[in-house]
Amino acid sequence: MTKIHQTSGRWRLGLALSLLTAFLWGILPIALSVTLQKLDVYTVTWFRFLIAFVLLAIYLGVRGKLPTLRQLRSTSGKLLAIATIFLALNYILFLQGLALTSPYNAELLIQLAPLLMGLGGLVIFRERYTLTQWLALGILTIGFILFFHEQLLQSFIASSQNTNTSHTYQLFLNKNIIFDSSRKYLLGSSLIILAAVTWAVYALAQKQLLKSLSSSNIMLMIYGGCTLFFSVFAKPKTIFNLDYFHAATLLFCALNTLIAYGAFSEALEHWEASRVSAVLASTPIITLLSVEFVSVIAPNLIAPEKLTLVGMLGAVLVITSSVAIALGER
Repeated sequence: MTKIHQTSGRWRLGLALSLLTAFLWGILPIALSVTLQKLDVYTVTWFRFLIAFVLLAIYLGVRGKLPTLRQLRSTSGKLLAIATIFLALNYILFLQGLALTSPYNAELLIQLAPLLMGLGGLVIFRERYTLTQWLALGILTIGFILFFHEQLLQSFIASSQNTNTSHTYQLFLNKNIIFDSSRKYLLGSSLIILAAVTWAVYALAQKQLLKSLSSSNIMLMIYGGCTLFFSVFAKPKTIFNLDYFHAATLLFCALNTLIAYGAFSEALEHWEASRVSAVLASTPIITLLSVEFVSVIAPNLIAPEKLTLVGMLGAVLVITSSVAIALGER
């Protein structure tokens, strides 16, 4: 029988690392939205993985903690390939979905990822939910439905308000515009949901890999594999055409990848996957606050979020129920 990974029991460290991950992921969609104004998704993703791989390799090399041949031989190649492929898919699907929706919408929908990881932790790693946590899971599902329904409704309303329906032809044209707007939102949201599924698979595979490798060594190999994969599609020359602001934003995205995923990977070493996933549910709050802040100081950079009462209720249900899942045993 395959031996599963066991946490270190240092839950306070796991909690701190999870909160750091949530903060970095919370502000990341804004930086990505700005970067995508100048670069394609493949080049952005390739650069993020390349910088993360190079910096992590230097750090581990200086500290003498690069993976040994013995460690690599004892590691499941299939599991490592699964983690690498599914993380690469997650990056592309999320960026494509983000380009079709808003940062806050993308960030809230991607909360399905830690939810699915938590459910996977129950099955694969035999973690357990209490009755309170199962009830919170039901409330979280209702919150997702309310938020998604309201966002779709608002896309219809916004499209109809931005058009002039004074003539029959214009009315026909406007209906097509409304349909295209709603289809764009549905497509973007669907890509985000698929990104959540691929991320959950990656996270569960990585947690099992911790049985034979350290979190930093796992991420080094995943970064390297993803860099090679995206080098086929990337256009490195376009990076040199960026102005200082967008170049700095791209570099921030790359550093965010290194620090956030390093903290997340280490958190799984010390805390249960279900608990880590629930703490990460606070990410949309950080995104919403960040969007509001940026839209005030730079209104031409990012538009503020337009949330209705029902949409806010759905978001609140998602976030609070996720926290309840984390604290259910207490």
